[in-house]
Order: sequence, then C-alpha cells, then structure tokens
Amino acid sequence: MSQTAAEAQRAGAPARRRALSLQRSQVRVAWWLLAPTLLVVALVALVPLVQTIWYSFTNERLASAVPSEFVGLENYRMLLQDSYFRDSIWTTVQFSLITVVAEFVLGLVIALVVNSNFRGRGMMRAAMLIPWAIPTVISAQMWKWMYHDIYGVINDLLVNRLHILDSNIAWVSQPDTSLWAIAAVDIWKTTPFVALLLLAGLQVIPEDVYEAATVDGANRLQQFLRITMPLLRPAIVVALIFRTLDALRVFDVFYVMFGARPDTQTMAVYAQQNIVSFSDIGYGSAISVGIFIIIAIFVVAYVTTLGVEQTA
Repeated sequence: MSQTAAEAQRAGAPARRRALSLQRSQVRVAWWLLAPTLLVVALVALVPLVQTIWYSFTNERLASAVPSEFVGLENYRMLLQDSYFRDSIWTTVQFSLITVVAEFVLGLVIALVVNSNFRGRGMMRAAMLIPWAIPTVISAQMWKWMYHDIYGVINDLLVNRLHILDSNIAWVSQPDTSLWAIAAVDIWKTTPFVALLLLAGLQVIPEDVYEAATVDGANRLQQFLRITMPLLRPAIVVALIFRTLDALRVFDVFYVMFGARPDTQTMAVYAQQNIVSFSDIGYGSAISVGIFIIIAIFVVAYVTTLGVEQTA
C-alpha cells in the first residue's frame, strides 16, 4: 500500500466511525420509539396467547368454583377424535377457498378499471368502499333478510321478476346452498378491500415502463402478464395473506346467519360454542390453539410458495 493510500485510509477512518456511531444512534432511537408499541402488542396479543395455551392443558371451566387441574394432552387427544371439529375445518377451508379466489379475481378487475383514467373515477373509488365500510354484523343480517325464502328480495327477483327459478329457495337453510350464500355475502363485502390493496400496488408502477413496452411493440395482454402482474406481486401477496387469515378465523357473518348449526360451523364458531355455551374453557382453548396452528400453516405455505422475501 502506498503512502498516499495509507494516509487517505487514516483520514477516512474518523468519518466511518462517525457514520457507524450515527447509525447505532438511529437504531437506538428507533427501538425506543417502537418500545411502547411492542409493549402493547405483548400485552394484548402474547399474554392472551400464552394464557390460552396454558388453559388448553387444563380442564378449566367458565365461572366454576372447582379449581382447574392439569390434564396434559387430554384436550388435544379429544380434539383429534372430534368429528365436529374436522367438519368445521372443512367448512372453513371451503369458505376460504371460494371467497379468497373470487375476491382476488374481482378485486383485480375492479382495481384495473379504477386505475384507468375516466370521468368520475374518484366517485367510483369512494362508492366501491361502501360495502366494506358497513359493519359485518349489519351486512350479514341485511343479507339474511334478503335470502329469506318467503319475503326475501332475492327470491322475489329470481322467481317473480326474472322468472329464472320456478319456486322460492331457502338459501340459508338448505345445506347445498348455505355455504355459497354466505360466501356471496363475504365476497360482496370484502372485494372492495382487496381492490383497494391491489389499486395501491398498481399506482406505484411507473408509467414509463408501459411506454417503453409500447414502443417495443408489446400489446396490452403482454404488458399485463409481463409487467403488471410481476410488479404487482408484493400487493398480491399482502392481499392474499390478509384475506386468507380473515377467512380462516371467520366468525361474525356465520354466527349471525346460521348461529351454531353443526353443518355450517366454522372453527371459530365451534371454539366459541365450547367456551361460552358449554363453559369448557380448557377444550375451547385447545380448539383455539388448533386454529392458530392451521392459520400458521397457511401463512408458511404462502411465504414459501409466493416468495414473500423476494417481493419485499
């Protein structure tokens, strides 16, 4: 190493030390700013999670004067043999597949339409959020009345107005239509949320990329497949994960429309029934832990399959 290079290196050393010190200071400040939020998360999320896991190993009862006892894996052994829980898993998975796929396709179409330039685009963006803004309990009860087999507006439209059906259908009561009926409610309500996430992803794609592709002779379909979809991948991953998590832990819309019917119970409804209706906190906690594990499996599958690390 020449003398000039050595002197330059010694002269640059203090600057590097100052930069490193500044970086460490910024990291400390960031941790201090995050500390209150992390504390709140620990209190409202981690503490109940640990408590639920502990209860799952006991025979804890709701409002019982008898002290609970540690039963080990007994609740989980019962859970593996519980046919009602297996049925609730299948109902939840079916509902999740139907709604997530439909909401993604419809949300992508809506996002592409709203992202284009046309008169009244701002009003349409505001209007499409109305279903999502309505509380789920209210929208579920509204659709339950619309599905009514006697005075429901859907039967009136399909039978009396459009003459598509010969007679009224009990959409909510019949097993072969109940799941599709409630899936339609969730799709109507939550598609705007997916469209909003995908629209945010579309708006960060630079316009000059499309202009360059047009100059190179790429048509609209080629631009969509080779530019829009790859660049929209982070937003797609976020939308799919959010919606899948919500669908797997769905409770309110099922409970409002069906109550605790065995043929339409989701995992969350079954857990609530055991904890509240049957006062069995121990077994209900084991069900909740099972739901947590199933959701974690889906998240890991998304991360592994879609490559979230590569999209960040």
